[in-house]
Amino acid sequence: MALFLFVILILMAPSSNAYWPPSPGYWPSSKFRSLSFYKGFRNLWGPQHQSLDQNALTIWLDRTSGSGFKSLRPFRSGYFGASIKVQPGYTAGVITAFYLSNNEAHPGFHDEVDIEFLGTTFGKPYTLQTNVYIRGSGDGKIVGREMKLHLWFDPTKDFHHYAILWSPKEIIFLVDDVPIRRYPRKSDATFPLRPMWLYGSIWDASSWATEDGKYKADYRYQPFVAKYSNFKASGCSSYAPRWCHPVSASPYPSGGLTTQQNSAMRWVQRYHMVYNYCQDPKRDHTLTPECWG
Repeated sequence: MALFLFVILILMAPSSNAYWPPSPGYWPSSKFRSLSFYKGFRNLWGPQHQSLDQNALTIWLDRTSGSGFKSLRPFRSGYFGASIKVQPGYTAGVITAFYLSNNEAHPGFHDEVDIEFLGTTFGKPYTLQTNVYIRGSGDGKIVGREMKLHLWFDPTKDFHHYAILWSPKEIIFLVDDVPIRRYPRKSDATFPLRPMWLYGSIWDASSWATEDGKYKADYRYQPFVAKYSNFKASGCSSYAPRWCHPVSASPYPSGGLTTQQNSAMRWVQRYHMVYNYCQDPKRDHTLTPECWG
């Protein structure tokens, strides 16, 4: 009888794996040195809505303006990370972003790799969106490659590390060193190959950010605040020699992920992914051939 009760209790107890990802076994953020803000970045817009305190950057949005920053150098590849904390409460319509782009160098025909926090309403979790735009697919007739997930923690409670690993072979998105998405280079037409700068911003995207624009930014709750720290931007800048070797998100110098990292990524996508463009029947997948097969 005692054994029977013990088995029942074990079965009833929640599995830790249902709430927290398995260890990836490798922590790429530890391989790259942190960068002070002014050694790596500058304000791009909204300087009155940006402050720096002991290398923690605060940017905010109110009804007058948002704010953004940009890296001093463009990159051909690299590891790009920051620890970010977003605002609790009603943040519908507000985007907090950390991304790579060359939109200023190639207006109307640019590449972009995004990590975006999509603001939310009371009692609902933030959605973390990753996206890849190729050669103008974010301009005019938009062809996005969105994947969305709900995090396994509350991103308003503390800082967590968000990163993009971009190499000539792949793009890997990571949260606290857990890979959440791998976007491989399947063809030159579906992969960003031109140099990009690193950006961060907070802005009003009420037309689409929260439940496809159903909920708008409500400035009774302003200011909307985002905090960034522990900046990392390591890799091959556009000024580096051609033999500069791309960095990796795994122990393998050639890139890719380990079996353990892949297992952690599959866990995230199984339990926390809420949208995958490749699985959307409403999308025209002739425009996204990387989804085939």
